[in-house]
Amino acid sequence: MPRDAARPSALRLWLRRRRAMLRPALFGLGALALFGAAALGVAALDPAGRLRALAEDAAHLAARAGLAVDEVVVEGRGNTPLDLLRAALGVERGDPILAVSLAAARERLEALPWVESAHVERRLPGTLLVRLTERRPFAIWQNDGQFSVVDRAGVVIATDRLDAYGNLPLIVGAGAARHAAPMLDLLATFPAVRERTLALVRVADRRWNLRLASGADVLLPEGHEAAALARLVELQRSHALLDRPLAAVDLRLPDRLVLRPVPGAEPAATTPAARDRGSRRG
Repeated sequence: MPRDAARPSALRLWLRRRRAMLRPALFGLGALALFGAAALGVAALDPAGRLRALAEDAAHLAARAGLAVDEVVVEGRGNTPLDLLRAALGVERGDPILAVSLAAARERLEALPWVESAHVERRLPGTLLVRLTERRPFAIWQNDGQFSVVDRAGVVIATDRLDAYGNLPLIVGAGAARHAAPMLDLLATFPAVRERTLALVRVADRRWNLRLASGADVLLPEGHEAAALARLVELQRSHALLDRPLAAVDLRLPDRLVLRPVPGAEPAATTPAARDRGSRRG
């Protein structure tokens, strides 16, 4: 048989064998595609559960490979109780480190009274790093007979062992915790008054009274506290007003000073304003 007549037969034989070889591979690719589609369908029906199970399996495999919690390093803790910190973190030694939800741990930590903000990160292979920013004790708040420690924003951070915070200023009344910071800052600029002040009292959640160590109340005007305190300092400098046996000093009116003496004490209204009013009445 001529060679050129044999070539088509050889070519057809080669193509037939090639198709036979490709047929199982094509079948395998199709099956894989069908399996992938089915898997995607299952995930679509229950994506959270499917992904969670896969993540947990991967985390446990990683733990067996050595990626487990071996150490928890905490920075910035001063007042947060350790038992509350551990409970909020929710991690035990040996737990899969990849299974720890950093966002959830941070949220639980920031729900603790002392914690203002928290940061949690992994340091592979086995360390969790926790950085805390704690709230700072600012004042002791008395309201409805209950005492608590609050921060500058008025957030309650402690209700027990208050004797450890005896050096903090005392604020009293509904709304006092939320509004005390500006008033205490202002009072600090008048040391002659501040050193005599026992408590800052919120009245009707509108204005402030100063309860002095002598027992006297200084009634301040709403929104004009700075001017009233400056006036009080001047009266103390010129007439030693705060050293007198007074029950109340009313500074709510800018053109009038009302003094209420302690019952049974000698009249204390001897300031120039009081003398002027007395001469006009006479």
